This record gives sequence, structure tokens and C-alpha cells, in this order.
Amino acid sequence: MKKFFGSIRRKARLSFSPPFDQSESGFQGEGSSSSILTPPNVQGYFIRYKDLGKLHKAASIGDLEKVHHLLSKKHDVDKRDKEHRTPLHLACANGYPDIVSLLVARKCKLNIRDYENSSPLIKAVQCQQEECATILLENKAEPNLMDIHRNTALHYAVRGNNVSLVNKLIEHKANIEAQNKDGHTPLLLAITENNPEMVAILLKKGADVNASDKLQRTALMLAVGGEPIGIVNLLLQYDIDLSCQDIYGLTAEEYAACNGYLIHHELLSQYKIKKNLNKPILPETSCPDRISAVKFSCVSTKIKGGSRKLS
Repeated sequence: MKKFFGSIRRKARLSFSPPFDQSESGFQGEGSSSSILTPPNVQGYFIRYKDLGKLHKAASIGDLEKVHHLLSKKHDVDKRDKEHRTPLHLACANGYPDIVSLLVARKCKLNIRDYENSSPLIKAVQCQQEECATILLENKAEPNLMDIHRNTALHYAVRGNNVSLVNKLIEHKANIEAQNKDGHTPLLLAITENNPEMVAILLKKGADVNASDKLQRTALMLAVGGEPIGIVNLLLQYDIDLSCQDIYGLTAEEYAACNGYLIHHELLSQYKIKKNLNKPILPETSCPDRISAVKFSCVSTKIKGGSRKLS
């Protein structure tokens, strides 16, 4: 039974853009005269110099003097390239805060979207460019915009395990309950990433411990599907609603009874006693229909999830 819950955890991931396929793009290598690539393992832009105008090119490589010169020549600060990216998008993705500051000072649009609906702030956070993101936030960039996957900047900060950016975004009114296309709030995302530190931070910031995804799986349902008990212990320090059911009518207790980890069952039983609930500890867990429903839920999740982009 553990393999089914493992499937839930593997498939319950945040959707990101797929990695760049060099074989299909004509990529000529980092540092070549016609192309540059954002740093390895960063969700940045692939950039080909020949596709860029002068201002976009200068912003993408951090040439402050050139950007200043072009802006003095009345180049459009918000001009888009073929991918609908502005110079601000490129400066944020590649981590040039001085360029970002200059563009902001020239009144560029802060919330403009690229071809994936990513704002410059989303791109800065996605690419772990905290200084650029901070400049945007301090100049009142909107923190709650969503890209084509309905991910916000806060989702990307959680996925990148950037505690500092998570705190800054929440301080600037980022919606801690925003749901992406999978229905994952930042808290649910942190749980699927098995990140207890981030889970603890989000709970302390007021994240809803009973939030559920598009399959109505709660934080606790996702947490009991894995072996470590740290996240389950964290969640049980809050007011968990054990009556919540997923779309198949399964509760967190039934998830815990079927996942193969006895410790989770014991923790939930102790929690029920402390809450002075009068319902049976494990209602209907031996029912074959219930067990089949768990299997179907997991298999369905795998099928619907398909091949995830990386999330």
C-alpha cells in the first residue's frame, strides 16, 4: 500500500516549465557570440542574442552603461521581445539589481506579463534573485499575480526553500492561501516537498491547516502518505479537522490506516483522544471498498498528474 501513497507524493508537485532542450534549439554553448543560457538548475530564460533588441540584450547581460545610454535615446522601456519579455523580465531572471533599479526609476511597468504570464517578480523569485525581487516589492509590485500554472511568487519561494523571500512576500501581502492549478496552497506544496521547516513557517504565518487541493486532500492527508513524522507532528499542533474527506470520501485517518506507517495511525489516535472526540478511531478501515477507493485515488492521481514539468 505504501507505493500508492508514494505515488501521491511524487505526483503532487508544483508545475514548472520544462528544462531547455539544447538539441532542438540551435543552442551554441554558454558564452558563444550568439547565445547565452541562464545558470544551471535555475528556472530562467533561454536567450538567443540574435532574437533580442539592443535594450533587451543590454539588460540581459547587466550592461548598466548601455542600458542607461539606450534609455536616454528614448528606447521603449517596456518593449517586448518575441516571447513577450520586457528588459525588466530579463534583468530579474539573470540577477542584475542595478539594471532593475534603473528600469524601475524610469517608470517601467512592474506587473507586465511574459509568454507564460510570469511577471518580473515571479521570474525574480523563480530564479532565486532575491535582491531583484526585493526592489520590485519595495516599489509595490503585485505579489499575487499567477503564471500559466497559477503559481504565485510565494509558491516559487516555497519551492525554492527561500525562507527570506517567503517572509518578504508575506510581509508585502502575498496571499498565503493562493492555489495553483493542482489546488496546492504554499503549505500543501511545502508538504509535498517534505520540507518541515517551511511547513512550520507557513503555519506560524497563519496558513490554513485544513486547506485542501483539487482532490480535496488536506495537508494531513498528504503528510501521512510519507515516512517521516515531523510534518505530521507539526500539523497536529494545530486545530485539525479530522472529519474532512477527499473526493472519494476518505479521511486522513483512513489514509493513515492504509499507508503502512503505524506511527501515523498512533499519532492521529492520540490527537483524537486529546480532542475528546467520541467517534470510532478507525471507522470502516477494514472495508474492502474503502481500500479499493484509496488505490483508485492514488492511481487516478498518477494518471491525471501525467508527466510533471520541473515542478
